[in-house]
Amino acid sequence: MSIRTSLKKVLPPISVTEQEALDAGDVWIESSIYQGKPDMQALRDIPQAKLSAEEQAFMDGPVTELLGMIDEYEISNEKHIPQHILDFLGKNRFFSMIIPKKFGGLEFSPYANSTIVATIAAKSGAIAVTVMVPNSLGPGELLMHYGTSEQQDYWLPRLADGRDIPCFALTSPEAGSDAGAIPDAAIVTKGEYNGEEVLGLRVSWDKRYITLAPIATVLGLAFKVFDPDQLLGDKLELGITCALLPKSHPGVELGNRHDPMGVRFYNGTTRGQDVFIPMEFIIGGQKNIGRGWQMLVSCLGAGRGISLPAMGVATAQSAFKSTAEYSFVREQFGLPIGRFEGIQEKMADIAGKTFLLEAMRVLTTEGLGLGVKPSVVTAIAKYHMTELGRDVMNSAMDIQAGKAIQRGPQNTLSEGYSALPIAITVEGANILTRNLMIFGQGAMRCHPYLKEMVDLIHSNDSSADKEFNKVLRKTVGFSVNNAFRSFGKSYLPFLRGSESSLPEVVKHEKRLNSIAAKLAPLADLSLAVLGGDLKKAELLSARLGDVMSYLYGAMAAIRFYEQRVEDRKLAQPYFEYAIQWSLQQADQAIVNFINNFPNTATRGLMRLLTNTYSNSVKGISDKLVTELAAAAMQDNSAKDQITHLVRPMNGDGNEINEQAFKAKHAVKHLLGKVQKALRKEPVIPFISFENALNKLLEKGVVTEQEAAQLTDYNEKRKLAVRVDEYTFDMEILPASETLKAVSSNKNAA
Repeated sequence: MSIRTSLKKVLPPISVTEQEALDAGDVWIESSIYQGKPDMQALRDIPQAKLSAEEQAFMDGPVTELLGMIDEYEISNEKHIPQHILDFLGKNRFFSMIIPKKFGGLEFSPYANSTIVATIAAKSGAIAVTVMVPNSLGPGELLMHYGTSEQQDYWLPRLADGRDIPCFALTSPEAGSDAGAIPDAAIVTKGEYNGEEVLGLRVSWDKRYITLAPIATVLGLAFKVFDPDQLLGDKLELGITCALLPKSHPGVELGNRHDPMGVRFYNGTTRGQDVFIPMEFIIGGQKNIGRGWQMLVSCLGAGRGISLPAMGVATAQSAFKSTAEYSFVREQFGLPIGRFEGIQEKMADIAGKTFLLEAMRVLTTEGLGLGVKPSVVTAIAKYHMTELGRDVMNSAMDIQAGKAIQRGPQNTLSEGYSALPIAITVEGANILTRNLMIFGQGAMRCHPYLKEMVDLIHSNDSSADKEFNKVLRKTVGFSVNNAFRSFGKSYLPFLRGSESSLPEVVKHEKRLNSIAAKLAPLADLSLAVLGGDLKKAELLSARLGDVMSYLYGAMAAIRFYEQRVEDRKLAQPYFEYAIQWSLQQADQAIVNFINNFPNTATRGLMRLLTNTYSNSVKGISDKLVTELAAAAMQDNSAKDQITHLVRPMNGDGNEINEQAFKAKHAVKHLLGKVQKALRKEPVIPFISFENALNKLLEKGVVTEQEAAQLTDYNEKRKLAVRVDEYTFDMEILPASETLKAVSSNKNAA
């Protein structure tokens, strides 16, 4: 019995849906990470993504106008998104960023798509979701790639100008992550359509969690097709199929809503029972019956790397900006709270991860802009960027504390905090993405021979044994080279190369190359020892996926720092934290992987090849933490660059925080002068800052102009640190009324 035949008996078969998922998408720079040789030259050679003149005009025009129309607090307290906002989105073609211009769409780049969605998300999660869904996986994307010319000519112009609003229904009550198990079914039959008897499908479905379904006018639908009467051939089950149904079609039920954490984007159900549709409703026509899953996973590779990662970045930038500004303005015990080390630990983590998120957003969209659809990279982006957004938001909530938990128009965190679980959950739950997809797809797509080997193992071709043996020899050679590379770079630092011209990058690039060299033999040994069981060993495979992911993040940080940072000296603390954290996480994943590998002998070999004998991993120093936390409270280009998605609008919480932040920086030297004078001769009773300032003015310690500046700052400070108040019946009180009451009480005292 040949080796191939023996393996065929041991390895589990790959289902059709699994095979189509593995075949979907492209391989990009992640393959060099998996193979232990990160291609830094290819990374540096990627063309920089920039907004075109047309895209910048859209940002400065319709996007800015939209932000001025949005009152997120009002939206969150109403039942519906205001109709005038929906009309504005349609009129200005926000739903058509991916649709070609020849059909009336905007045809923007992935980078522009991401930037627009993220900028809106920093203001309103509900509106961002409304915009992102038609520009992600859905009818528009499917029609562009698979629709007939007639379908494209009819539907795409209508989707582009907002005459039709699309949704796509895949998830069923009985099938979520296991989309291949959807029970929704169609029977090939004949029926009446437009007064004629035609061949078609009688479809029944029950779907939930469908974004935009309650307001959609056209429904994309996935279901399985069966042909019991063999009207199309001799097969009974024809596979998953995608169709497009107008809402007006008899039997289509749309309208019922879910309530996703109180975030007011439209999400709900769709149902239909024995609904007859003609073959022309199938996306691509009758020939595409059974190709639905292949179509879906092929299109998912791009959209998954744009929309939800953009929301993760927006969450982080919004949280970082407001928290840095609040930490500088809010004082306790006579100091800005950002000067206390407990706060600094959280603040540095927020700042470093926000830098990393922006770097990953830019790199991922630059890759998509090349025309590739890297399914592994987009899975990494979706999982890690939404999780990092959650980390940043949680730390921001801790720092802002009481201000963060009181809902109201001034609260810059509450709506984003409520929306966090949504990004974690949709387009593939994060647990599934991390534990099954990243390394599972990564190994099959990035290993130079594994996919070919698995295909040959399951092949029934007479020459399969001969071809398999050829591939096996190549695989063994590849693994041996990986082992020697890892051994050399683990023990001999001079073998770790770097191509960077920046001294501060060189050491990190060398460490990155060393960790990547360790990943390759760990993956090889795991596949050799566990074989098909590695698929079930999710805890182990997830850690290998983590190594790939954090190395990708480190590469993104290097590229962003080298090529896009406006002032490296100001940005260096951000870069240092981002890359050190990424490499630390990758190192820790290797340690945890080896410690938990079930085979003792292999575990020992892994330790030898990777020089991993300790659980200790180099961490981030307290010095860097305090340096970055201090940098985060500065008003400079480095902070501006990684919070650029946040657009403060007149009177909103972001503007209130920013005004106080900038005002304090403007009078910082005067505050020092006031504090020095008060230490020398205290004002007793102090009563208020205004009272003390008047006393100092009377004594000539400050001039009238200085007093006016300080008073202006103090008014802005009081507004920034206040929280919204309500009447007993929870009617919002204006800020002017509550601040006036405070001032009156102080004067009375």
